[in-house]
Amino acid sequence: MLILNRDGDRGERLAMTPDRALRLVREGGRLNRESAEAVYEHASMEDLEATARVVRARHTNPGIATYLVDRNVNYTNVCITDCTFCEFYRRPGDAEAYVLSRDHLSAKFRELRDLGGTRVLLQGGHNPDLRITWYEELFSFLTTEFPEIRLDALSPPEVEHLANLEGLSTRDVLVRLRNSGMKGLPGGGGEMLDDEIRRRVSPKKTMSDRWLDIMGEAHELGLSTTVTMVFGFGEAISHRCNALERIRNRQDRSLALFGRGFLAFASWPLQHQSRYGELWGLKKGVKLGATSDEYLRHTAFARIYLDNVAHMQASWPTMGIDVAARALAASCDDMGGTMMEENVVSQAGSVYSCATEAALREAISNTGLLPRKRTTEYSLVD
Repeated sequence: MLILNRDGDRGERLAMTPDRALRLVREGGRLNRESAEAVYEHASMEDLEATARVVRARHTNPGIATYLVDRNVNYTNVCITDCTFCEFYRRPGDAEAYVLSRDHLSAKFRELRDLGGTRVLLQGGHNPDLRITWYEELFSFLTTEFPEIRLDALSPPEVEHLANLEGLSTRDVLVRLRNSGMKGLPGGGGEMLDDEIRRRVSPKKTMSDRWLDIMGEAHELGLSTTVTMVFGFGEAISHRCNALERIRNRQDRSLALFGRGFLAFASWPLQHQSRYGELWGLKKGVKLGATSDEYLRHTAFARIYLDNVAHMQASWPTMGIDVAARALAASCDDMGGTMMEENVVSQAGSVYSCATEAALREAISNTGLLPRKRTTEYSLVD
C-alpha cells in the first residue's frame, strides 16, 4: 500500500498501512491510486471520517453547512440513448413523451422566483427533434424574462448530442449556449466515469474521457460546473477508485490551466427499481445500490481522495434528509438544493423528491452546524 509523500512528489512513495496512510493525509499528504483500494476497503470508519473532516476544513468553514433554493426542471423526457438504469426517458413518438412549452417553463420559473429561489437546473434527454437554435432561443427568453434566476443547463452528454446533431464542436456548442444565457454546466450524465461500467450501463452515452474533456472546455469558458458519481451498479471498488482518479486528474489540470474547475462533487447509490435492476440484480444476482452505511463510507473516502474539490454535497434526494445530515457531520459541507421537484431518480425507486428550505435548515441545525443559504458559486447569502 502506497501513498504520496507530504508535498505530493510522485517520485517518492512510501509503503503504508491504511491507518498510517490516512494519518499522513491529515498531516498534508495526498492519497494516491495505489493505496486507494486498500484504504477504501480496510480503513476503519472512525479513521475515514476523522480524515474527511480534516480535508473538509481545509476548504470550508467547519462550523457551517450550506444549501441552495433552486429547482430541477426536466424540459423533455425524449431520449435516444437508452441507458439501462433510466426509467425517466421515452423514445420519440411514445405516448408519454413530452417537451415543455415556454408557458409551462415560465410558470415553473415564476413559482421558484416567488419562493426566493435563485437557480434552475434545466436538463432533459437526447431529443433529436430539438436543434441548437431551439436552445438558444429558449435560453435567451428565460434569462430575459427571469434575470434574477441563474440558468445552469444541460450536461456533457447533452452537449455532445447537440454537437453531433449540428456538426459542430462541443466547444462551439458551449460558446453558443453561454452567449444565450447559460451560466453553468451541471454534472449530469457522469454516472460512473469508468468505461468498463459505462459500456455496460449506458453504451451509447459519452465515454469517460470525453465527458471530462467537455467539462474542461466549460472550465476554460468560465462556466460553473459540478461533478457527480453514481455507484452501486455491481462494480468493484477498483472501478469507483478509477472514476475518482479521473475526476481528480481533470480537476488538477483545470485548476492549473484555467484557475477554476468543479465547484462541488456529489455521489449517490443507484436507485435500482429499473430495467438495469431487473437485468443485473434479479437475473444475475448482482448486489445493486448501497446501504446508508456504505453510502457514508463512500462519501468520506471521496472527500479524502478528491482533495482538490472544495465542496461536497450530501444526497438527500436518494438517501433521505436524516442520512444526508449524518454525511454533513462527517464529510460533506453542503445539502445541495431544495429542487422543488424531481423526475428522474424518483422513477427508479427514490422516495425523496423535494424538500423545503425550512426542512434543510432544520436538518443542518440538528447536526450542530449553522445553516447558510448560498449561491451557485458558493457565496453566502445574508
